[in-house]
Amino acid sequence: MAKRGMLIVLSGPSGVGKGTVRKALFEDPQVDFNYSISMTTRTPRSGEQNGVDYYFVSKQAFEEHIKNGEMLEYAKYVDNYYGTPLKYVNQQLDAGHDVFLEIEVNGALQVRANCPDGVYIFLTPPDIKELRSRLLHRGTDDLTVINKRIQTASKEIRMMQNYDYAVVNDKISNAVAEIKNIVKSERLKVNRVMPDYLTSLGDEI
Repeated sequence: MAKRGMLIVLSGPSGVGKGTVRKALFEDPQVDFNYSISMTTRTPRSGEQNGVDYYFVSKQAFEEHIKNGEMLEYAKYVDNYYGTPLKYVNQQLDAGHDVFLEIEVNGALQVRANCPDGVYIFLTPPDIKELRSRLLHRGTDDLTVINKRIQTASKEIRMMQNYDYAVVNDKISNAVAEIKNIVKSERLKVNRVMPDYLTSLGDEI
């Protein structure tokens, strides 16, 4: 039976650059995580593709998934649902593959409650002023929505204490390097390494 894979969760406030950092991380040839694509009811942004960036579904379809217990986590954020389909994650972890989630803060805390042995990384902006600037330059939301996102982000940053690691996204390459170092360290933790050694010793212990 394959050793169960490791769940890696990247989270942080809206506009911090989670998607950009995740894409840069997956472009690294040394990275072999399986990316779990999230599901959302929001409208696709320019350049986003269904089944690549998100699974874009209707509110009714999303609520059916919730009703049927098919979501690992979900949250309603700025009037849209976001969540992680459960089936794919379990299949990949059971097969021994590491699974990478890029999700919102409330969703990450739900996952932590169900999967406490995962690796939880909080991506944070250098400061709120920089976060506002990024949201304005992104050009996908009007000022009312941006202000709502900033208010939500201020609350979410205070929830950083519920994570294992914090990475400041001041420069994408630096954030990617830090996440890779975190995962490398996690692979060497005794509680992950020891079970394999005990199994290999067999009757000698």
